[in-house]
Amino acid sequence: MKKEKLLRKQLREFIKENNLVTAQDAQDAIKSLMGELIEEMLEAELENELGYSRYDYRNKKTDNARNGHSKKKVKTELGPLEISVPRDRNGEFEPIVVKKYQRDISSIEDQILSMYAKGMSTRDIQEHLERIYGVHASPSLISSITDKILPVVREWQNRPLQPIYPFIFIDAVHYSVRQDGQVVKKAAYVVIGIDLDGRKDVLGIWIGEAESARFWLSVLSDIKNRGVEDILIISADDLAGISQAIKAIFPQAEVQKCVVHQIRNSVRYVSYKDRSQFVKDLKAIYKAVNQEEALSALQALEDKWQAKYPLAVKSWIRNWDELSTCFNYPPEIRRLIYTTNIIEAFHRQLRKVTKSKAALPNDDALIKILYLVTMDVTKKWTVSVKNWGLILSQLIILFKERIEPYL
Repeated sequence: MKKEKLLRKQLREFIKENNLVTAQDAQDAIKSLMGELIEEMLEAELENELGYSRYDYRNKKTDNARNGHSKKKVKTELGPLEISVPRDRNGEFEPIVVKKYQRDISSIEDQILSMYAKGMSTRDIQEHLERIYGVHASPSLISSITDKILPVVREWQNRPLQPIYPFIFIDAVHYSVRQDGQVVKKAAYVVIGIDLDGRKDVLGIWIGEAESARFWLSVLSDIKNRGVEDILIISADDLAGISQAIKAIFPQAEVQKCVVHQIRNSVRYVSYKDRSQFVKDLKAIYKAVNQEEALSALQALEDKWQAKYPLAVKSWIRNWDELSTCFNYPPEIRRLIYTTNIIEAFHRQLRKVTKSKAALPNDDALIKILYLVTMDVTKKWTVSVKNWGLILSQLIILFKERIEPYL
């Protein structure tokens, strides 16, 4: 609260000193501050290049020296800006912040966003800028810069989607977020789709409370409203009510429950000394050549372990219809859909950046960092999934009437 009062006081003083009356006045003042910040960064770079500070000739160990300044007009996020660029006598100075011949420096904000996307807090970024360039950028200024992506996030989240996705993978990942003075758990609902070209894409990330089928219903409704007319197969975990939510929005979609999630959930009920053998018996089920062999292995599991671990076995029998969906398809499709590994691998990329954060300050901070990481990860998704040509040929045979209108 004291910090907030101090910030408001500083803002009032800044408004008064600069005689700010209109929004344009405010933008011009911020642009001026940005110009001063860039000039200080350039001065710090030259000082590092020469090895001595201004007028500190006793520590000078070079025949090079400062040689005045030149004016340069550059493009920024705030509009055109004229800055004063320091020069050296020998013409050896190659600035990094604003390179020679560079006329667009809006990338400075991109650098701050890039650091934010790597999981650096606003305090970390502030310290980095101060350590490297010797200039001060307040956490509030850095937050303001990162806040500029929120409209971009909203635009991305509402962008039109393709009319059909052969495969969709859905799962939630959980984070701690501050809310009303407390730290609460929030779920980031993630949807990854594979299109008819075999390309993966994150269709959206939605922030909600603890994972629930009701929220997934709203997520799937949003996807449909954004243009998705059909989904062939959806891979999901064994969340209560998830299948009903899927069928309510995409009644033709087939549901494949994630086998890996199923294994994790069932072995919780098995004592440590029996787990190795129990997992081996499970492997005989999901690695079976066909559904007939899988059913035989499931029966063997029930006969062997039902009396000792009824809950562990019961979940396989209860979920069998949606655990066995993959057996209806050729091996290439089966390997793709029987787990949600595609989305879990993506979650690992998200956690790699967010693991150092005990709690995010709010939902906006969470969605900002998840979006930036998503953009960083998905730009590498440039090739189709393995064996896509063969998989597409199989899908055309299996779902001819549903796929052909979109080819």
